Amino acid sequence: MTQIKDLLPDSDALNAVRADGRAVDELRPVKVIRGWTQSPEGSVLIECGNTRVLCTATFTQGVPRWRRDSGLGWVTAEYAMIPRATQDRTDRESVKGKVGGRTHEISRLIGRVLRGVTDLSKLGENQIQIDCDVLQADGGTRTASVTGAYIALADALEWAKGKKKIKSVKAVLKDQVSAVSVGIINGTPMLDLPYTEDSQAMTDMNIAMTGNGQFIEIQGTAEHRPFSRDELGTLLDLAQKGNSELQQLQRKALEMPLGETLEYTGKTSRPASLAEGR
Repeated sequence: MTQIKDLLPDSDALNAVRADGRAVDELRPVKVIRGWTQSPEGSVLIECGNTRVLCTATFTQGVPRWRRDSGLGWVTAEYAMIPRATQDRTDRESVKGKVGGRTHEISRLIGRVLRGVTDLSKLGENQIQIDCDVLQADGGTRTASVTGAYIALADALEWAKGKKKIKSVKAVLKDQVSAVSVGIINGTPMLDLPYTEDSQAMTDMNIAMTGNGQFIEIQGTAEHRPFSRDELGTLLDLAQKGNSELQQLQRKALEMPLGETLEYTGKTSRPASLAEGR
């Protein structure tokens, strides 16, 4: 089987150290806290490096009018950034009176990806609304939103099962899903780009994958030069590695008590209490 190191431009590329100290195939540190807010049926704070996103899932009985009497449920998502999630303040879109194109695109992406692993017939005529609010942005906000939203969705379904609104979580959730960014920086393919890398990437992609290794979404653009078929293959391999690690984290997070922090260093994942030696 071809290894990622064999696909990189030279033998030193795999061991190259990035500005934040990571190898090219290494995720940023990740933290997950379930039950971060009390009201929603599912609530997750996810941190990927310096990017922080609050993902909530709201379970409601009934579906939109256009979905009624279909026997099918619905999963939808809204994405937004708080005004100072970025270096400079941006006005809330509610003040502007119009949802921006980027916001609308990312909202649709998150909903589409989650529906890809949801059996809407097993959900029944119920709706789950996902809200992803970016508290701090440093690249990869949409991919962090997908990864955190899956956990929030799973928790909302567990709540619904407890209330006897659905029969089985496993019947509704057909598979896991996570997402990660990849890109080519100065000719070298890299995994999980912070803003400084993303802003200078020759090519950048956002890739969502299921737990069984299938693709749900691939968004990719060449910014400064076209990319080759071999480079595309390397980026897909990096994304597969990153998504596999994120899905391992998702599984562990869902096994932990609400409110406890799961930390992932890119090498191993463990509860924060163990990471701090308690």
